Amino acid sequence: MIGWDSWKKGFDVWENATAKYLEAWMRSPLVLGPGGALLTAAMRSKTAVDGAMDAWWSAVGLPTRRDQERALHALNQMQSRLIDLEETLAEIRAQQKQQASTKA
Repeated sequence: MIGWDSWKKGFDVWENATAKYLEAWMRSPLVLGPGGALLTAAMRSKTAVDGAMDAWWSAVGLPTRRDQERALHALNQMQSRLIDLEETLAEIRAQQKQQASTKA
C-alpha cells in the first residue's frame, strides 16, 4: 500500500491547491456576472415554457399542474373535515353509551 499512500498524498496536495484556485475564481465578478445573467435567462425561459405548456394543456382540455394542486388541496381539506366529523361522532356515541349505562 505504499503506492496508494503516495498517490493519496499527492492527490490531497493537488486537490487543496486546485480548490483554493477555483474558489477564488468562482468568487470573481468575471464569473459571477455572466453566471447570474445566464441563470436569470434560464429561469425566464423556464417560466415561458411552463406558461406555454399550461396554455397547451388547457387548450386540450386537461387540467394543468396548478389545477391538480388546487383539487388535491381541496380534497385534503375535505378529508380533514371528514376525520374531524368522525372523531366528533365517536365522542357523541361514547357519551350516549355512558349515559345509557348510567341510566340502567
